[in-house]
Amino acid sequence: MPPLCRALMWPAAAVVAGSLFFWNVFGAPADDAKPQSNPSAAVSAAPRETAPAVVSPLPRSVPTRLRIPGIAVNAPFTPLDIGASGHLNPPPADNANMVGWYRHGATPGERGTAIVAGHVDTKTGPAVFLYLRTMKRGSAVDITRQDGSVATFKVDSVETFSKTDFPNDRVYADTPGPELRLITCGGTYDRAAQDYEDNVVVFAHLHSVKHS
Repeated sequence: MPPLCRALMWPAAAVVAGSLFFWNVFGAPADDAKPQSNPSAAVSAAPRETAPAVVSPLPRSVPTRLRIPGIAVNAPFTPLDIGASGHLNPPPADNANMVGWYRHGATPGERGTAIVAGHVDTKTGPAVFLYLRTMKRGSAVDITRQDGSVATFKVDSVETFSKTDFPNDRVYADTPGPELRLITCGGTYDRAAQDYEDNVVVFAHLHSVKHS
């Protein structure tokens, strides 16, 4: 069966300090897990300058649904908290079509960096972010918010980073405008470690807003 990524590992101390550190993504895989194929090399692109916001930041509002037409994602949100271990809890492993957002950080559309995470696969098969690595610059990401607005983000880059050399500051740093990070596992599956070796990160900025 396809493997499940390890748990999100965001130390509570990093949250207090105002920046998040992404060590690994998601829960223990099945013992008989097989590696996911990796058609693209895990090569990080050159550092990207933060994209300027083209619309004003939105007030805080909880995200309710994520839609990414280009990779057929239509998923509800669940809030993610820091668990007893001091790490951020992952989305439920028994729901392959759910994404989580760090609820003590920026909500999507607010000023700052909103963090959204999802599984690439689960014990039962492919999951919501299976094709996240295939997204392209300019792709649209629509997030419906509790206040009825729909925040549309445009992708600036899609990059793969080794978990042993993850650019924490670049991914989680506060930003002057509303930005979004979509994160999942990627790269080669290490059977011995029962974990993927890399993380896939989508960098995006707020492009437009629709109000109901």
